Amino acid sequence: MTAQRILSLRTRWPRLSMEQVLQFIVGALPLLMLTVLLATLVSISTAKATDAAACKGNNLLESMAKENPALLAEIQAEADAIPNGRGIFWKIEKDGVKPSWLLGTMHVTDPRVLKMPEGARLAAADANVVVIESDEILDENKAGSALLMHPELTMFTDGTSIKDHLDAASLTKLDEGLKQRGLSLAVVAKMKPWILASFVALPACELSRKAGGASFLDMQIAKDAVAAGKPVAGLETLVEQLEAMADLPIDFHFKALVETITLGDKMEDVMETMTELYLSGDIGMTMPLLKTVAPSTTEGDESAYAAFESRIISDRNLVMAKGSTQHLEKGNAFIAVGALHLPGEQGLVELLRRQGYRLSRVE
Repeated sequence: MTAQRILSLRTRWPRLSMEQVLQFIVGALPLLMLTVLLATLVSISTAKATDAAACKGNNLLESMAKENPALLAEIQAEADAIPNGRGIFWKIEKDGVKPSWLLGTMHVTDPRVLKMPEGARLAAADANVVVIESDEILDENKAGSALLMHPELTMFTDGTSIKDHLDAASLTKLDEGLKQRGLSLAVVAKMKPWILASFVALPACELSRKAGGASFLDMQIAKDAVAAGKPVAGLETLVEQLEAMADLPIDFHFKALVETITLGDKMEDVMETMTELYLSGDIGMTMPLLKTVAPSTTEGDESAYAAFESRIISDRNLVMAKGSTQHLEKGNAFIAVGALHLPGEQGLVELLRRQGYRLSRVE
């Protein structure tokens, strides 16, 4: 799924844990990069990939409704207070131009997500241009070359490895989590923590589907556009996305990685719950729910969250809003970005409204 001063983390959720923020980060990661890396690092047999393709997570909200309905009501109330917290498909209007469309995506290969709302499918098919976060996902060679030009964004280039930054217990947990996904710590030890986090935060079934060549929603939308002879435009580059990650304090990433490893199999439940929230359009429920999943953060993490909010959320939303304008002014554009970029006072929906557009949720 997907990316907001979207949800004002410090003011609305001042006690978020590292893992909770990581869930947002994972949704924002350039997943083509994971596909490229998996192609070279993961050795998964056809049988194993088939076995792993069946995700086994449970919706945490269902058990919460039975075991702690008061907590569920609290989460719902918090979600209800978030502007534009419901809906993944929006109509964008402005006098004098044909309406455009905004779809919040989830960056996964789950067939339920790939199906898309019927109205969104028709709008994409009819659009003059399709706009996604990065059009580089259409060219793996170009994307791979760009990443190779900036090895410091994905790898330790100072002679250290992940083994020099984590204690023995954390390394053991990381090793076990990677093995479950067909990876060896020895092979990926030079990778930066936000790359490793991508492997352990996503369920094995999701990584297996990607390794098998399955497209995530954004890529499917882009491929369909190309097949139909439509132009595809991007709002960011993969390098820009990684630079945003690299700008955050390294300790922040290590803490997030360790907490995610600690969750273990519960990550499948988290992903399933996030997926079902996405499918129901309850995007505003995502972060309030995640607050209940992992341990609370400490006061010392406040500066890290300030950096996260500024660099990963606010900055990117502003870039997306500004980059969308040239297409919206021409009309009949179909814009698809991570769903978590949409809600909140500084989310994409509100930012576009401030630019003079009328946005209405499409049921």
